[in-house]
Amino acid sequence: MTIILPLLGGLGLFIYGMNLMGDGLEKSAGDRLRSIIEKLTTNRLLGLLVGTLVTMVVQSSSATTVMVIGFVNAGIMNLNQAVGVIMGANIGTTVTGQLIALNLKDYAPIAVALGVFALVLAKNNHRKHRAQILVGFGILFIGLDMMSKGLAPLADKPWFSSFLLQLQNPLLATLAGFAMTTALQSSSASIGILQALASQGLIGLDLAFPILFGDNIGTTTTSLISSIGANTTAKRAALLHFIFNVIGTILFMAILRWPVQRLVLAISPSNSMRQIANAHTLFNLINVLIQLPFAHLLVNLVEKLIPLTEEDSQRELKYLDPRLLKTPSIAVNQVKKEVIHMAELAMENLRHAYSFLLDGDANTFDAITQLEGHINDLNEGITRFIVNLSNEALTPGENERLNMFLYIIDDLERIGDHILEMATLSQDKKSLHQGRFSPEAAKDLHYLLDKTLVILESALNCFRQVDPLLAQEVLAMEDEIDDLQIHFKNQHMDRLHHGICQVEGSMDFMEILNSLERIADHSRNIAYHIDDISRGKIQAITLENF
Repeated sequence: MTIILPLLGGLGLFIYGMNLMGDGLEKSAGDRLRSIIEKLTTNRLLGLLVGTLVTMVVQSSSATTVMVIGFVNAGIMNLNQAVGVIMGANIGTTVTGQLIALNLKDYAPIAVALGVFALVLAKNNHRKHRAQILVGFGILFIGLDMMSKGLAPLADKPWFSSFLLQLQNPLLATLAGFAMTTALQSSSASIGILQALASQGLIGLDLAFPILFGDNIGTTTTSLISSIGANTTAKRAALLHFIFNVIGTILFMAILRWPVQRLVLAISPSNSMRQIANAHTLFNLINVLIQLPFAHLLVNLVEKLIPLTEEDSQRELKYLDPRLLKTPSIAVNQVKKEVIHMAELAMENLRHAYSFLLDGDANTFDAITQLEGHINDLNEGITRFIVNLSNEALTPGENERLNMFLYIIDDLERIGDHILEMATLSQDKKSLHQGRFSPEAAKDLHYLLDKTLVILESALNCFRQVDPLLAQEVLAMEDEIDDLQIHFKNQHMDRLHHGICQVEGSMDFMEILNSLERIADHSRNIAYHIDDISRGKIQAITLENF
């Protein structure tokens, strides 16, 4: 118990401190982190840099890779972009080991005290996040010190010496590293334990190096597990991470281990903690330098190993993935993309309804009902995602945006309902061209249908482009459609009175006019949000950050 309790307690504090510090860094980065990732291009060197920086911020290559899988699954990046980020994550994760090697345990209580004091006094979230970084930093080193002291008695345990003797076999040592990192779900925590053992003189670089190899393979299990339920491209990204680290381990086991080990000993001959940190850094850096020029071959390999399936083109949500919840600023922007996607489907379905009213093709009606079902699924999926996202730490502006998106998808869902109502009214009946209505009534419906198509498309463009001038045009168009609906109804009553139109079909004509007017109303509601932002009615949002 004198070993187990300090080890488990120290490990718990170490992981908690690392996560706390990473969370604080990530929240402090906020929109800057989003802009870094959104500016990612197909340039793999840029992707490598992004992966390194993001992992330094979140303090976990596993977290970065899981984030990348979420981005790939949501269509933010493709596999060619992801490969650079994944490689960069392996470099970024070595920063934790270098930080530990500084051995700042004497300053840890001061960091915790200052951080907690700042946290209590902080008046805004930004200061709280910076204080959180300081508290996490201190707790990390307190945990490391507790682990080191708890492991010290192992030097006198014969069973531990026997265990280390077994690990002289490099393959067994690699498997031990793999098992430890898989169990802890953190290569940084595994490296921390190795450095704690080294600080007590229990292991040297000869044993630590092959364990490091296993650590790097073990860290890929998190991304492999995360890819379950994701699309094919995301599964490929997870497998790519695994293959990349396995190839690196084979290269080092067969060729590079001893030259690199001699280099590490020359750089830091007397500091065992620094040796492990440098070995970890050089392993990942050299592995990236060797494999980056052949990244396209890795992509080709995983594409052959995991072929595309039909399910990939039938996903309910095109841009949203639960993994994005860990990066709220990016997730909010993805919600907007999904809302635009939903609006595009509504626009497509209105065109189908127009076509169905003209020709009465049964296949078109089937397409309308199928799209309406998809729109309803999107409404439910987006709402569920927004509810989950609202539980994360959001800025006032992000909260306002999500509220607007909820209103907009409600309008889009109602537009879909009215489109289906129009189509249902026309099912198994004559089309406009088959004399269902009088020529005058058919002409009026044609005209209002055209106007409704224009206003819905304008509302979509107004939302997509955040265009206040177009919002004003939509509002004016809606007034015009209201007047036209009343005018056409009055004309129709006159035609009924003079026997030009028949009572049969009269109710259908009125209901179709009502549906078109309501579609215009919901289109106006979408434009109102952009108009409100442009007039400064919502302080937390500007046209630039919407």
